[in-house]
Amino acid sequence: MSKLIASVSGVRGIFGETLNPIVASQYASHFGQFIAQESVNPPSNHRPRIVVGRDSRTTGKAMLYAIISGLISTGCEVIDLGIVPTPTVLLNVKKHSAQGGISITASHNPPQWNAMKFIDGDGMFLHPDKAFNFLNSLEEEIKWKDWQNIGSVAEDTDAINYHIERILAIPWLNVEQIRSRKFKVVLDSVNGAGGLASPLLLKALGCEVIEINSEPTGFFAHSPEPLNENLHQLEEAVKIHNADLGFATDPDVDRLAIVDEKGQCIGEEYSVALAELFVLPKKLGDIVVNLSSSMLSDYIARKFGVEVHRTKVGEIYVGKLMRELNSPIGGEGNGGIICPDINYTRDALTGMAIILGLLAETNQKLSDIVNSLPRYYIAKAKVELPKEMMSQVLEMLPSLLSDYELDFQDGIKAIAPDHWIHIRKSGTEPVIRVYAESDSLQRSELLCKDIIAKISS
Repeated sequence: MSKLIASVSGVRGIFGETLNPIVASQYASHFGQFIAQESVNPPSNHRPRIVVGRDSRTTGKAMLYAIISGLISTGCEVIDLGIVPTPTVLLNVKKHSAQGGISITASHNPPQWNAMKFIDGDGMFLHPDKAFNFLNSLEEEIKWKDWQNIGSVAEDTDAINYHIERILAIPWLNVEQIRSRKFKVVLDSVNGAGGLASPLLLKALGCEVIEINSEPTGFFAHSPEPLNENLHQLEEAVKIHNADLGFATDPDVDRLAIVDEKGQCIGEEYSVALAELFVLPKKLGDIVVNLSSSMLSDYIARKFGVEVHRTKVGEIYVGKLMRELNSPIGGEGNGGIICPDINYTRDALTGMAIILGLLAETNQKLSDIVNSLPRYYIAKAKVELPKEMMSQVLEMLPSLLSDYELDFQDGIKAIAPDHWIHIRKSGTEPVIRVYAESDSLQRSELLCKDIIAKISS
């Protein structure tokens, strides 16, 4: 039996084991009660408005009905968006001047999983401090509303169109220039929510779209994380159709992976780097990425004379610092592009428009642009440890990394001039994650293995 994972990132579990409609309703009712008092956008009356959307998982409808039941029973006005990308949910919280939102998605987890991600009134996920307070509030008694004060439900079927309209209206994005190129794009939405949104955006940008895995059935066509090893079908399709490029998203469309015109995955780290390359000449400012993102951002920052600021892993940390610094572009190295002109959240739809804008403006092939940048390789590993040992292991590591510059913002990041190693506790699994980046994949993998060996000894 798996465990229900409740953390500042939300609550997730395998549906039918630790996650079920009763659990979902309990969390939703507590959230409705909590956010009515704690939203950064306080309600003008006693009826908090909550926006809800879901990805395509087969358990999504059961989760949705349970969540709506919990919310309206605490007096909330619910706006149901249906099956939409997570960044669409976040953006529509702001559109509806809502007090909060719930995205029903387990992101890149396998189809048997589902989850609830909780959103504040600014269209961003709950800050970890507030999320921690919310989890503590689960011990409080729920004040159910009577028949005269029960909440309500309304549908918004225009949420995706609103998102697309916002992207097309980005002032520095030359939409007509993109349309004039008539790009041929292969799109792999892994049978997630992207199948309902990404083709509409690409066609609005004048693209010829070849869709694979676009039916939002929740039966994922391959492992849903958009990593190179999961995208062979997309690579082959780009070559077969002689396409200009291919895009792949995860089930909730906040991560973007790209295949070049030769049918080669360029690596998800390049998504944010290419976005930086396009946006910075138009809106100069410092870049914000997380600690596990590539050194590519440092190279691009030097090119434009700006600085790179690094945060803990988690888009809320990146987005919050971007907002404080008025940063024009940033994100996370897992393909999570954050464009403030839309929202301070990861957004693969906006990322697609930015990448097409770069290709249209430079009139170069994607492989040529990628080859003009330094080549770095990130390796990733993880090790399961008893919970009580995790802190002990992290406390021991600095003595073994004395030759490095150490950053303790999020676990330990050991930094050398030509490589780095990042060791941190997972926020979603009972594991310690290890990331390493250097100028060769073999070296990065060896760096990870060496740390794993030290942790396990």
